[in-house]
Amino acid sequence: MAVFFQACPFNCLYCQNWHFRNETSILGTKTVEDLVSSIGERTSCICYFGGDPTPQLPFALKASRLALDRNAGRVLRICWETNGTMNPELLDQMLDLSLKSGGCIKFDLKAWDDNLHLALAGVSNRRTLENFSRAGKMIELRKDPPLLIANTLIVPGYVDEQEVRSIARFVASISPEIPYSLLAFYPHFYMQDLPLTPGSLAKRCQKAAQEEGLKNVRLGNVHLLGPG
Repeated sequence: MAVFFQACPFNCLYCQNWHFRNETSILGTKTVEDLVSSIGERTSCICYFGGDPTPQLPFALKASRLALDRNAGRVLRICWETNGTMNPELLDQMLDLSLKSGGCIKFDLKAWDDNLHLALAGVSNRRTLENFSRAGKMIELRKDPPLLIANTLIVPGYVDEQEVRSIARFVASISPEIPYSLLAFYPHFYMQDLPLTPGSLAKRCQKAAQEEGLKNVRLGNVHLLGPG
């Protein structure tokens, strides 16, 4: 079950879901009971994303606990996709739910340089990096499937192999086993004038991440890679 939250503490210039800012009043609201009662017998995972689940974490945490309680005795994983800017104590609760249910938390590490991060997302990356390190302290509690995952969007002219190398070095310092995905950029929102991520750039970024010690580096959405 994919739960899309129409909120986000970031305002990324290339947001692929920017439309939600214009649609919130149209789609209305849901209660915790609405969400939990819609879980079917074949639902084996609840994944919160958006936007970002951060602004709605009290709702998501309550719904997750109730869902796990009502579906005790069967597989129901709690997963998260986030920019990682939540209150650290709420992060601990997210991790606890994912750890116990067999789920995971995926951090979107947008940029290493803080000035670049401010330019692209309108927010500092300090809290994201601090929370990623905090989450990294729990990964030894369950190695398979991995509790913590990371990804980075390769933005031509902005997030290149040097940025990826710095991010990868940071991730590897926590654990070289953390899965790391590199994603191809597609023109969106205020960055519609940029090209697709060139295939050669994606391969250089993958090599850079591997050279920094990460063992599980993959290229995602390769169908979006451009020429060059």
